[in-house]
Amino acid sequence: MAMSDDVRRYYDSFGEREWERLDRPNDGAIEFALTKRVIADYLPDGARVLDIGGGPGRYTIWLAERGHRVTLADLSPTLIAIARDRVAASPSAPLVDEIAVADARDLSAWTDGAFDAALALGPFYHLPDPSDRDRAACELARVVRPGGYVLVALMPRYAFLRRTLAIPDERRHLASAGFLARVLEEGAFENDIPGRFTGGYGVRPTDVEPYFARHGFEARALLAAESIVPDLQEAIGELASADPDACRTTMDALMSVAGDPCILGLASHLLYVGQKV
Repeated sequence: MAMSDDVRRYYDSFGEREWERLDRPNDGAIEFALTKRVIADYLPDGARVLDIGGGPGRYTIWLAERGHRVTLADLSPTLIAIARDRVAASPSAPLVDEIAVADARDLSAWTDGAFDAALALGPFYHLPDPSDRDRAACELARVVRPGGYVLVALMPRYAFLRRTLAIPDERRHLASAGFLARVLEEGAFENDIPGRFTGGYGVRPTDVEPYFARHGFEARALLAAESIVPDLQEAIGELASADPDACRTTMDALMSVAGDPCILGLASHLLYVGQKV
């Protein structure tokens, strides 16, 4: 039942870097900004939210600051320990109901319909086994009340080929027909270099909405989490410093096109928004 030990070790090794990642202009800052906008659009005031796979608690603290009651859970004990310290130091700590180590495929610690919404901004792109994905989707559907929302991060298959090409000592994998077939036909990404991202699962964007529909959700949005700038994020950071007004209007434009089907397959991450029927 446990997720790959390699995946757990990978995130344990991040430590504070995972907290910092969402601030870095060339890494997670655009994803963080756009995802927060989407969350704000869909969550009702004072929602009870499960942040499963929430790592060191960046989204949890932000949600609590906005007046939501949040339960944070993650597979990594190291990241959960960081989250406990970060939450304890936050003025919004009283709105964080629980911080726990948990697997997205087993949310039995929480009752049916316990939450108005759930974030799963990581677990689903580490579930290459179809039965594991189904368990995680069923658990999301169980703990979210009817009418509630889920926001799920996913990775398209081509993202794994792009990252492999971008990393010099991983490029040798591209010479393997078996590696390419597993990524393109099954969505499965395995990396034999210790300490690297591995155990990944990539989706076909056209499969996402039908998949979650089978688990009781109606699609409300499917977006590229970095919009059209997955490889230009540092430029947005530079623009923010040089011309804040231009950066604000650019961010508005990026948000407005993030759901264009033309860009979804070449995104680094996708964000699915579904409402429980």
